[in-house]
Order: sequence, then structure tokens, then C-alpha cells
Amino acid sequence: MLVELTIRRTAGDPVPNSPVDGIRILALLPQRWRKDLRAVTGDIAIRVHTDEETTDTQIRAEVTQILTNPEVSDWELVTCRTLTNGRSATKEEKS
Repeated sequence: MLVELTIRRTAGDPVPNSPVDGIRILALLPQRWRKDLRAVTGDIAIRVHTDEETTDTQIRAEVTQILTNPEVSDWELVTCRTLTNGRSATKEEKS
């Protein structure tokens, strides 16, 4: 499954064009997932490719849990969109 995660800072000023938090979040995501930091301008967009058995609900739950870690707890998952052929599918979920 290919999904795009949009993660946004919950409070405070956004760090302009700084990939540091995006890299921290990437490091905390499961190693079994292939991941790619897509954008860092206020929001963080990460594309995640998992095995076909993994559902977007499972991905959303795991990312939400990861974002409780103190080093990234000021970020929240905004969307978890399933992508097909690199484009957004019609389904968009807000956490």
C-alpha cells in the first residue's frame, strides 16, 4: 500500500524549510516501511510504502502512536491518503 502522510506542528511557530523534524519522524517509522520525505514547508509530507496487507487504519494508528514520542510530540497526523500510481485516491482521512 502506498500512502501519503501529512503531519503538522500542533503549536508554536513552524520551522521554515527545516527537514530536521521530518528526518526525526522518518527515523521513528517502522524499518519495514519504505518511506520518502516529500516536503517540509510548515507541514511534513511523507510517502510510505508498506506491504499490501497493511491497512491505512493500521498505518494511521502506528504513526499516531509514534507522534507521542517526546522528541516529536509537537506534531500531529493531519491526513493519511491512499495513493494509486503516485496520485491521491478519492479517500482522504483525518485523524
